[in-house]
Amino acid sequence: MQIPPFSLDAQISDIGEEIEEALIRVFRSGKYIGGNEVAAFEKAFASKIRASYVVGCNSGTDALILALRSLNIGENDEVITSSFSFFATAEAISSVGAQPVFVDIDPKTYLMDLSLVETAISPKTKAILPVHLFGYPVDMDQLMDIAKKNNLKVIEDCAQASGSNWRGKPVGSFGDVGCFSFFPTKNLGGVGDGGAISTNDFDLAKTIRELAVHGMPKRYLHTNIGYNTRLDSLQAAVLNIKLPRLNEWINKRKEIANNYINKLSVLEAIELPSTGITHLDGHSWNQFVIRILDDSFVKNKQNNSEVFTEIQNRDLFKNELHELGVNTIIYYPIPIHLQPAYKELGYKEGSLPITEKVCNQVISLPIFPELEYIQQSYVIEAIKKIFKK
Repeated sequence: MQIPPFSLDAQISDIGEEIEEALIRVFRSGKYIGGNEVAAFEKAFASKIRASYVVGCNSGTDALILALRSLNIGENDEVITSSFSFFATAEAISSVGAQPVFVDIDPKTYLMDLSLVETAISPKTKAILPVHLFGYPVDMDQLMDIAKKNNLKVIEDCAQASGSNWRGKPVGSFGDVGCFSFFPTKNLGGVGDGGAISTNDFDLAKTIRELAVHGMPKRYLHTNIGYNTRLDSLQAAVLNIKLPRLNEWINKRKEIANNYINKLSVLEAIELPSTGITHLDGHSWNQFVIRILDDSFVKNKQNNSEVFTEIQNRDLFKNELHELGVNTIIYYPIPIHLQPAYKELGYKEGSLPITEKVCNQVISLPIFPELEYIQQSYVIEAIKKIFKK
Protein backbone atom coordinates (compact mmCIF):
# COMPACT_ATOMS: atom_id res chain seq x y z
CA MET A 1 0.00 0.00 0.00
CA GLN A 2 1.21 3.52 -0.84
CA ILE A 3 0.04 6.34 1.44
CA PRO A 4 0.64 9.92 0.23
CA PRO A 5 1.18 12.74 2.74
CA PHE A 6 -1.66 14.62 1.07
CA SER A 7 -4.03 13.87 -1.78
CA LEU A 8 -6.90 15.66 -3.52
CA ASP A 9 -7.96 12.64 -5.59
CA ALA A 10 -10.92 11.61 -3.44
CA GLN A 11 -12.03 15.21 -2.94
CA ILE A 12 -11.92 15.85 -6.68
CA SER A 13 -13.90 12.67 -7.24
CA ASP A 14 -16.50 13.85 -4.73
CA ILE A 15 -16.98 17.50 -5.74
CA GLY A 16 -15.06 17.67 -9.01
CA GLU A 17 -18.15 17.90 -11.20
CA GLU A 18 -19.53 20.77 -9.13
CA ILE A 19 -16.19 22.58 -9.35
CA GLU A 20 -15.94 22.04 -13.09
CA GLU A 21 -19.41 23.49 -13.57
CA ALA A 22 -18.48 26.54 -11.51
CA LEU A 23 -15.23 27.07 -13.44
CA ILE A 24 -17.01 26.77 -16.77
CA ARG A 25 -19.66 29.24 -15.57
CA VAL A 26 -16.97 31.78 -14.66
CA PHE A 27 -15.06 31.11 -17.86
CA ARG A 28 -18.15 31.71 -19.99
CA SER A 29 -19.05 34.87 -18.08
CA GLY A 30 -15.86 36.58 -19.23
CA LYS A 31 -15.51 38.15 -15.76
CA TYR A 32 -12.28 36.77 -14.35
CA ILE A 33 -11.21 39.59 -12.00
CA GLY A 34 -13.44 40.55 -9.09
CA GLY A 35 -17.15 40.22 -9.67
CA ASN A 36 -19.85 38.29 -7.86
CA GLU A 37 -17.80 35.18 -7.07
CA VAL A 38 -15.15 37.15 -5.21
CA ALA A 39 -17.67 39.34 -3.40
CA ALA A 40 -19.68 36.30 -2.36
CA PHE A 41 -16.63 34.52 -1.02
CA GLU A 42 -15.36 37.54 0.91
CA LYS A 43 -18.76 37.91 2.58
CA ALA A 44 -19.12 34.19 3.35
CA PHE A 45 -15.58 33.82 4.68
CA ALA A 46 -15.95 36.93 6.86
CA SER A 47 -19.08 35.39 8.37
CA LYS A 48 -17.29 32.07 8.87
CA ILE A 49 -14.39 33.55 10.82
CA ARG A 50 -16.52 36.22 12.54
CA ALA A 51 -14.64 39.14 11.03
CA SER A 52 -16.28 42.35 9.88
CA TYR A 53 -14.33 42.53 6.63
CA VAL A 54 -12.40 40.20 4.34
CA VAL A 55 -10.36 41.23 1.32
CA GLY A 56 -9.26 38.54 -1.14
CA CYS A 57 -5.73 38.60 -2.55
CA ASN A 58 -3.30 36.50 -4.57
CA SER A 59 -1.64 34.49 -1.78
CA GLY A 60 -1.00 34.13 1.92
CA THR A 61 2.34 35.88 1.42
CA ASP A 62 0.67 38.87 -0.19
CA ALA A 63 -1.87 38.88 2.64
CA LEU A 64 0.97 39.34 5.14
CA ILE A 65 2.57 42.11 3.08
CA LEU A 66 -0.73 43.96 2.69
CA ALA A 67 -1.39 43.63 6.41
CA LEU A 68 2.00 45.06 7.33
CA ARG A 69 1.68 47.90 4.84
CA SER A 70 -1.83 48.77 6.02
CA LEU A 71 -0.47 49.17 9.56
CA ASN A 72 2.32 51.47 8.33
CA ILE A 73 5.05 49.03 9.29
CA GLY A 74 8.25 49.60 7.36
CA GLU A 75 11.83 50.87 7.56
CA ASN A 76 13.44 50.74 11.02
CA ASP A 77 10.47 48.88 12.51
CA GLU A 78 10.70 45.49 14.20
CA VAL A 79 8.12 42.71 14.20
CA ILE A 80 8.32 39.87 16.72
CA THR A 81 7.54 36.46 15.26
CA SER A 82 8.47 32.77 15.20
CA SER A 83 11.39 31.23 13.33
CA PHE A 84 9.58 27.89 13.15
CA SER A 85 7.33 28.65 10.21
CA PHE A 86 7.33 28.79 6.43
CA PHE A 87 9.83 31.37 5.17
CA ALA A 88 7.07 33.73 3.96
CA THR A 89 6.26 34.74 7.53
CA ALA A 90 9.58 36.56 7.88
CA GLU A 91 9.95 37.31 4.17
CA ALA A 92 6.84 39.50 4.25
CA ILE A 93 8.27 41.50 7.16
CA SER A 94 11.51 42.06 5.25
CA SER A 95 9.61 42.87 2.06
CA VAL A 96 8.16 46.02 3.64
CA GLY A 97 11.57 47.07 4.96
CA ALA A 98 11.04 46.00 8.57
CA GLN A 99 13.11 43.48 10.52
CA PRO A 100 11.88 40.19 11.95
CA VAL A 101 12.81 39.53 15.57
CA PHE A 102 12.56 35.84 16.41
CA VAL A 103 11.62 34.35 19.76
CA ASP A 104 11.92 30.69 20.64
CA ILE A 105 8.99 28.28 20.66
CA ASP A 106 7.15 26.23 23.24
CA PRO A 107 8.49 22.63 22.98
CA LYS A 108 4.99 21.14 23.27
CA THR A 109 2.93 23.32 20.93
CA TYR A 110 5.74 24.46 18.58
CA LEU A 111 4.15 27.92 18.77
CA MET A 112 5.79 31.18 19.79
CA ASP A 113 6.70 31.07 23.48
CA LEU A 114 4.63 33.99 24.77
CA SER A 115 6.68 34.18 27.97
CA LEU A 116 9.59 35.41 25.82
CA VAL A 117 7.76 38.07 23.83
CA GLU A 118 8.10 40.98 26.23
CA THR A 119 11.86 40.43 26.57
CA ALA A 120 12.13 40.85 22.78
CA ILE A 121 10.32 44.19 22.70
CA SER A 122 12.48 47.21 21.88
CA PRO A 123 11.71 50.87 21.08
CA LYS A 124 11.58 49.80 17.43
CA THR A 125 8.98 47.06 17.95
CA LYS A 126 5.77 47.85 16.08
CA ALA A 127 3.90 44.55 16.00
CA ILE A 128 3.67 40.89 17.00
CA LEU A 129 3.09 38.33 14.26
CA PRO A 130 1.93 35.02 15.82
CA VAL A 131 1.79 31.93 13.61
CA HIS A 132 -1.05 29.45 14.12
CA LEU A 133 1.24 26.66 12.97
CA PHE A 134 -0.07 23.36 11.57
CA GLY A 135 -3.60 24.47 12.52
CA TYR A 136 -2.93 24.84 16.26
CA PRO A 137 -3.97 28.28 17.57
CA VAL A 138 -1.74 30.52 19.61
CA ASP A 139 -3.15 31.55 23.02
CA MET A 140 -4.68 34.74 21.69
CA ASP A 141 -6.00 35.89 25.06
CA GLN A 142 -2.48 36.07 26.47
CA LEU A 143 -0.98 37.48 23.29
CA MET A 144 -3.58 40.24 22.98
CA ASP A 145 -2.94 41.19 26.61
CA ILE A 146 0.77 41.54 25.85
CA ALA A 147 0.06 43.58 22.72
CA LYS A 148 -2.37 45.90 24.50
CA LYS A 149 -0.02 46.42 27.43
CA ASN A 150 2.83 47.40 25.06
CA ASN A 151 0.72 49.25 22.47
CA LEU A 152 1.64 46.85 19.67
CA LYS A 153 -0.28 45.78 16.58
CA VAL A 154 -1.13 42.11 16.04
CA ILE A 155 -1.04 40.37 12.67
CA GLU A 156 -2.21 36.75 12.80
CA ASP A 157 -0.58 34.34 10.37
CA CYS A 158 -3.49 31.98 9.75
CA ALA A 159 -2.07 30.44 6.56
CA GLN A 160 -2.34 26.90 7.96
CA ALA A 161 -5.31 27.55 10.21
CA SER A 162 -8.53 28.12 8.29
CA GLY A 163 -11.17 26.72 10.62
CA SER A 164 -9.03 26.84 13.78
CA ASN A 165 -10.26 28.60 16.89
CA TRP A 166 -9.02 29.70 20.29
CA ARG A 167 -11.57 29.02 23.05
CA GLY A 168 -14.32 28.86 20.45
CA LYS A 169 -13.42 32.08 18.63
CA PRO A 170 -12.00 31.73 15.09
CA VAL A 171 -8.41 32.72 14.42
CA GLY A 172 -8.13 35.80 12.28
CA SER A 173 -10.72 37.64 14.37
CA PHE A 174 -8.49 38.55 17.35
CA GLY A 175 -5.73 40.75 15.99
CA ASP A 176 -5.74 43.95 13.98
CA VAL A 177 -5.43 41.80 10.86
CA GLY A 178 -5.61 38.09 10.00
CA CYS A 179 -3.83 36.57 7.00
CA PHE A 180 -4.98 33.39 5.23
CA SER A 181 -3.65 31.18 2.45
CA PHE A 182 -5.75 29.09 0.08
CA PHE A 183 -2.87 27.10 -1.38
CA PRO A 184 -4.27 23.72 -2.55
CA THR A 185 -2.85 21.75 0.41
CA LYS A 186 -4.53 23.94 3.03
CA ASN A 187 -7.70 23.01 4.94
CA LEU A 188 -9.51 25.36 2.58
CA GLY A 189 -7.63 25.27 -0.70
CA GLY A 190 -8.20 26.53 -4.21
CA VAL A 191 -6.85 25.22 -7.49
CA GLY A 192 -3.86 27.55 -7.40
CA ASP A 193 -2.63 30.44 -5.31
CA GLY A 194 -5.03 32.52 -3.27
CA GLY A 195 -5.25 34.37 0.01
CA ALA A 196 -7.30 36.74 2.13
CA ILE A 197 -6.97 39.38 4.82
CA SER A 198 -9.49 39.77 7.64
CA THR A 199 -10.05 42.75 9.93
CA ASN A 200 -12.71 44.34 12.08
CA ASP A 201 -11.51 47.85 11.25
CA PHE A 202 -13.33 49.63 8.39
CA ASP A 203 -10.45 52.00 7.65
CA LEU A 204 -7.90 49.17 7.59
CA ALA A 205 -10.11 47.15 5.24
CA LYS A 206 -10.39 50.16 2.94
CA THR A 207 -6.63 50.68 2.94
CA ILE A 208 -5.93 46.99 2.32
CA ARG A 209 -8.36 46.88 -0.60
CA GLU A 210 -6.74 49.94 -2.17
CA LEU A 211 -3.20 48.62 -1.66
CA ALA A 212 -4.18 45.35 -3.33
CA VAL A 213 -5.07 47.23 -6.51
CA HIS A 214 -2.14 49.57 -7.14
CA GLY A 215 -3.04 51.90 -4.24
CA MET A 216 -6.14 52.91 -6.18
CA PRO A 217 -9.27 54.08 -4.28
CA LYS A 218 -10.98 54.78 -7.60
CA ARG A 219 -10.05 54.15 -11.20
CA TYR A 220 -6.83 55.89 -12.25
CA LEU A 221 -6.44 57.71 -8.92
CA HIS A 222 -3.44 56.34 -7.00
CA THR A 223 -2.92 57.53 -3.43
CA ASN A 224 -0.34 54.87 -2.52
CA ILE A 225 2.33 52.72 -4.15
CA GLY A 226 0.45 49.46 -4.00
CA TYR A 227 0.45 46.01 -5.57
CA ASN A 228 -1.38 43.96 -8.14
CA THR A 229 -2.65 41.19 -5.88
CA ARG A 230 -6.23 40.05 -6.27
CA LEU A 231 -8.17 36.87 -5.68
CA ASP A 232 -9.37 35.89 -9.14
CA SER A 233 -12.91 34.79 -9.87
CA LEU A 234 -11.94 31.22 -10.76
CA GLN A 235 -10.32 30.65 -7.37
CA ALA A 236 -13.23 32.32 -5.58
CA ALA A 237 -15.69 30.05 -7.39
CA VAL A 238 -13.84 26.98 -6.13
CA LEU A 239 -13.60 28.36 -2.60
CA ASN A 240 -17.34 29.13 -2.59
CA ILE A 241 -18.00 25.45 -3.21
CA LYS A 242 -15.50 24.24 -0.62
CA LEU A 243 -16.23 26.67 2.23
CA PRO A 244 -19.54 25.06 3.32
CA ARG A 245 -17.68 21.74 3.64
CA LEU A 246 -14.84 23.10 5.81
CA ASN A 247 -16.35 22.05 9.15
CA GLU A 248 -16.97 18.53 7.88
CA TRP A 249 -13.42 18.22 6.58
CA ILE A 250 -11.91 19.52 9.81
CA ASN A 251 -14.01 17.05 11.82
CA LYS A 252 -12.58 14.26 9.66
CA ARG A 253 -9.07 15.57 10.26
CA LYS A 254 -9.80 15.54 14.00
CA GLU A 255 -10.96 11.91 13.79
CA ILE A 256 -7.74 10.95 12.03
CA ALA A 257 -5.63 12.86 14.56
CA ASN A 258 -7.43 11.21 17.47
CA ASN A 259 -6.90 7.79 15.90
CA TYR A 260 -3.17 8.45 15.53
CA ILE A 261 -2.96 9.73 19.11
CA ASN A 262 -4.88 6.81 20.59
CA LYS A 263 -2.97 4.12 18.68
CA LEU A 264 0.54 5.61 18.82
CA SER A 265 0.52 6.72 22.46
CA VAL A 266 2.03 3.37 23.45
CA LEU A 267 5.31 4.31 21.77
CA GLU A 268 7.83 6.07 24.00
CA ALA A 269 10.18 6.92 21.14
CA ILE A 270 7.91 9.58 19.67
CA GLU A 271 6.15 12.61 21.09
CA LEU A 272 2.60 13.19 19.90
CA PRO A 273 0.80 16.55 19.53
CA SER A 274 -1.42 15.73 22.50
CA THR A 275 1.43 15.75 25.01
CA GLY A 276 1.10 18.76 27.30
CA ILE A 277 -1.22 20.65 24.95
CA THR A 278 -4.38 22.38 26.14
CA HIS A 279 -7.35 23.49 24.07
CA LEU A 280 -6.62 20.83 21.46
CA ASP A 281 -10.25 21.08 20.33
CA GLY A 282 -9.44 24.33 18.50
CA HIS A 283 -6.80 22.59 16.36
CA SER A 284 -7.78 22.17 12.69
CA TRP A 285 -5.00 19.64 11.96
CA ASN A 286 -3.61 21.03 8.73
CA GLN A 287 -0.64 18.85 9.66
CA PHE A 288 -0.14 16.02 12.15
CA VAL A 289 3.38 16.52 13.47
CA ILE A 290 5.30 14.14 15.72
CA ARG A 291 8.81 14.35 17.21
CA ILE A 292 11.37 11.57 17.05
CA LEU A 293 12.88 11.90 20.51
CA ASP A 294 16.58 12.02 21.43
CA ASP A 295 16.62 8.64 23.08
CA SER A 296 14.64 6.91 20.34
CA PHE A 297 16.36 4.28 18.27
CA VAL A 298 15.87 3.62 14.59
CA LYS A 299 18.17 0.81 13.45
CA ASN A 300 20.58 1.55 10.62
CA LYS A 301 20.31 -1.49 8.39
CA GLN A 302 23.72 -0.98 6.80
CA ASN A 303 26.13 -0.57 9.70
CA ASN A 304 23.93 -1.62 12.63
CA SER A 305 25.19 1.41 14.55
CA GLU A 306 23.40 2.43 17.71
CA VAL A 307 24.77 5.98 17.73
CA PHE A 308 22.55 8.51 15.99
CA THR A 309 22.13 12.25 15.93
CA GLU A 310 18.63 13.74 16.12
CA ILE A 311 18.58 14.31 12.36
CA GLN A 312 19.79 10.79 11.61
CA ASN A 313 17.08 9.40 13.86
CA ARG A 314 14.40 11.40 12.08
CA ASP A 315 15.71 10.80 8.58
CA LEU A 316 16.18 7.06 9.11
CA PHE A 317 12.63 6.91 10.42
CA LYS A 318 11.40 8.81 7.36
CA ASN A 319 13.31 6.53 4.99
CA GLU A 320 12.06 3.34 6.63
CA LEU A 321 8.48 4.60 6.49
CA HIS A 322 8.99 5.39 2.81
CA GLU A 323 10.22 1.84 2.19
CA LEU A 324 6.99 0.62 3.76
CA GLY A 325 4.93 2.86 1.47
CA VAL A 326 4.19 5.66 3.95
CA ASN A 327 5.22 9.04 2.59
CA THR A 328 5.88 11.93 4.95
CA ILE A 329 6.99 15.57 4.88
CA ILE A 330 9.31 17.53 7.14
CA TYR A 331 8.05 20.99 8.14
CA TYR A 332 10.62 22.63 8.57
CA PRO A 333 14.17 21.24 8.49
CA ILE A 334 15.94 24.63 8.68
CA PRO A 335 14.58 27.36 10.96
CA ILE A 336 14.19 30.79 9.39
CA HIS A 337 16.80 32.46 11.63
CA LEU A 338 19.48 30.07 10.27
CA GLN A 339 18.55 30.53 6.61
CA PRO A 340 21.34 32.08 4.49
CA ALA A 341 19.00 34.92 3.51
CA TYR A 342 19.00 36.12 7.13
CA LYS A 343 22.71 35.77 7.80
CA GLU A 344 23.02 39.54 8.33
CA LEU A 345 20.67 39.43 11.33
CA GLY A 346 23.44 37.75 13.30
CA TYR A 347 21.63 34.68 14.60
CA LYS A 348 23.90 31.69 15.20
CA GLU A 349 23.32 28.02 15.94
CA GLY A 350 22.10 27.91 19.52
CA SER A 351 20.35 31.29 19.32
CA LEU A 352 16.94 29.62 19.52
CA PRO A 353 17.73 26.19 21.01
CA ILE A 354 14.22 24.77 21.20
CA THR A 355 13.36 25.84 17.65
CA GLU A 356 16.58 24.28 16.36
CA LYS A 357 16.04 21.06 18.27
CA VAL A 358 12.45 20.71 17.05
CA CYS A 359 13.52 21.34 13.44
CA ASN A 360 15.82 18.32 13.75
CA GLN A 361 13.14 16.05 15.20
CA VAL A 362 9.74 16.75 13.63
CA ILE A 363 8.05 14.86 10.84
CA SER A 364 4.49 15.11 9.51
CA LEU A 365 2.36 12.00 9.04
CA PRO A 366 -0.23 11.69 6.26
CA ILE A 367 -3.42 13.56 7.08
CA PHE A 368 -6.25 14.76 4.86
CA PRO A 369 -10.04 14.36 5.20
CA GLU A 370 -10.30 11.50 2.74
CA LEU A 371 -7.59 9.35 4.37
CA GLU A 372 -9.45 6.09 4.92
CA TYR A 373 -9.38 4.16 8.19
CA ILE A 374 -7.54 1.26 6.53
CA GLN A 375 -4.86 3.70 5.36
CA GLN A 376 -4.58 5.24 8.82
CA SER A 377 -4.18 1.76 10.29
CA TYR A 378 -1.45 0.98 7.78
CA VAL A 379 0.46 4.13 8.81
CA ILE A 380 0.11 3.23 12.49
CA GLU A 381 1.26 -0.36 12.02
CA ALA A 382 4.19 0.76 9.86
CA ILE A 383 5.40 3.06 12.63
CA LYS A 384 5.03 0.35 15.25
CA LYS A 385 6.88 -2.09 13.02
CA ILE A 386 9.87 0.25 12.75
CA PHE A 387 10.19 0.73 16.49
CA LYS A 388 9.89 -3.00 17.16
CA LYS A 389 13.01 -3.78 15.11
